[in-house]
Amino acid sequence: MYESRFRRDRGLPEKVSVIDVGPRDGLQSEPAYVSPQDKIALVNGLIDAGVRHLEVTSFVSPRAVPQLRDAADVLKGIDRSRGVVLTALVPNERGAERAIEAGVDAMVVFMSASESHNLKNVNRTRDGSLAGFKDICRTAEAAGIDVYGAIATSFGCPFEGDVPVGEVVRIARAYRDMGITKLSLGDTTGMATPPLVAERVQALKTHVPEADIALHFHNTRGQGLVCVYAGLMEGVTRFEASVGGLGGCPFVPRATGNICTEDLVYMLDECGIETGIDLKKLIEVSRRIEGVIGRSLPGQVMKAGHRLDLHPMDSVRTANG
Repeated sequence: MYESRFRRDRGLPEKVSVIDVGPRDGLQSEPAYVSPQDKIALVNGLIDAGVRHLEVTSFVSPRAVPQLRDAADVLKGIDRSRGVVLTALVPNERGAERAIEAGVDAMVVFMSASESHNLKNVNRTRDGSLAGFKDICRTAEAAGIDVYGAIATSFGCPFEGDVPVGEVVRIARAYRDMGITKLSLGDTTGMATPPLVAERVQALKTHVPEADIALHFHNTRGQGLVCVYAGLMEGVTRFEASVGGLGGCPFVPRATGNICTEDLVYMLDECGIETGIDLKKLIEVSRRIEGVIGRSLPGQVMKAGHRLDLHPMDSVRTANG
């Protein structure tokens, strides 16, 4: 197939893991409460479509994120018979304890590469966040649960502008020293560009070679999938996306959603890169959650369908003249 030749000629990975963060990152800022039943149906639909790694909720204070106050109930209802990995964000040791009780497979700690965004996002300094993660790691280790580390604003900050690549490396090293090697570089503000992606991935490969890197892009400036391609060119094989393009950081001015899972899977399929995800089923899930949310979501493939979907000629008018 031409797609496989295209992939080989450009040195792109043969297989990629797509991590859907829609149930957590996508829904957390929705003003209307989404019921546990609808959240469970969303996650189970994604699993049925072939998604095997999902960030399903967050164990932050219900007062801070009321949309996710049902975290434990949602985890109870998810179909785990297909070998999925379910992760949840945890802000502190108490959140870690609640996540363990609820049965997460792994937990995610998160902080920003910029000091100002970290203060806005979690009301802590960066060093304060890192100090708190040590307690979380000890709690998780005692329970035999992995910890992943997310670095928000890895490609730029809305309050400070450019974020030095050295700050991203410094945090990645601190994570590594705590035993955290699965890292996600978050483009929280949609400020990533292909050169920045290449620079940061190469820096981590050089200075933190133990890091297993995932990339998390937002489409605020329309660069999301271009940045994914830049990551593929650097050998990255883990990407986070949100069903329907849901999401957007509530602590970033004019923030828009994450890159859309269906759009990402469509691009990867067309490049001959295996994901294990059924695009048709994924589109159906996106359309269902759009109905639950009650507004149009930004995903493009869910609207247009696959490029080879055919339509009867009499479905459109014929030009005159």
